[in-house]
Amino acid sequence: MLERLWIYQRERFPLPAMATLGLLLGSAATLFSALVRGDAAPAAWPICAAAASVFLVFLQMRVFDEFKDFEDDVRFRPYRAVPRGLVSLAELRGVLAVASVAQVVIALAVDVRLLWLLAALWGYLLLMAVEFFVPAWLRARHFAYLASHIPFAGLIALYAAAFEWLPRRMDPHPALGLLAVAALFASTMLEIGRKIRAPQDEEAGVASYSRVWGRPAATAAWLAAFGLVVLFGMLAARAAGQAAIFAVLMAPLAVLAALCGLRYLRRPEKANRFEALSAVASLALFAALGPLPVLLSV
Repeated sequence: MLERLWIYQRERFPLPAMATLGLLLGSAATLFSALVRGDAAPAAWPICAAAASVFLVFLQMRVFDEFKDFEDDVRFRPYRAVPRGLVSLAELRGVLAVASVAQVVIALAVDVRLLWLLAALWGYLLLMAVEFFVPAWLRARHFAYLASHIPFAGLIALYAAAFEWLPRRMDPHPALGLLAVAALFASTMLEIGRKIRAPQDEEAGVASYSRVWGRPAATAAWLAAFGLVVLFGMLAARAAGQAAIFAVLMAPLAVLAALCGLRYLRRPEKANRFEALSAVASLALFAALGPLPVLLSV
């Protein structure tokens, strides 16, 4: 079973990438929460705990998606891990249970009051899993589907930040809202970027944004999401006194984003750069809002 799960993670939940994203988002949220108050960075323990809990949320999202998309995968994507029998839904249910227990243990080890926030996070995750009880309506309206899911990234950022301010018995700083919105648009950018495809890569039964909205509109939506990441990321960075670091990291990526969009419109077979650039921009965003400033100040 362990061998099969290892193959599964390689195909559907690459551990190095997801662990890196979890570490950066968790550390960014906790460190940013301290930076905007002018406080010293928290100890390593709450930072690591927040990062681990964020990683486990990502894992839960992946597993819930396997359940939610199972029928469509069987019909249109039989090559995927669950339809072809590499792992079963029952086994993934066990992974989900282990991840949930681990999150509870982590929350209890840091501050028992985190359980209330974790419950709220789980509540929204469950609503996404059942597609807010209107799956057919949402799937017929792709913008509404996207809009209903992307707030979850902001909630994850706020939950991770609570690992800093809650144990210190502080109130959450208002600037955490800017962090949450930046994370929300980073999730939007990632979601759109991974579903902009070259014509030869479009699949039957798969509603990519390049197919549903058309290539120009999908490219414009991705560029808009990227621009909003930069805008709210800069506002958050200014609140923490780290605007220069943010600008240095994001300026070259903004140029690459514009070039990426133009190249795709001219040569639509070159679509694979959207997802990669979205990932790099997200990592740069979170690095600039906490980990990098702290490291440079050491």
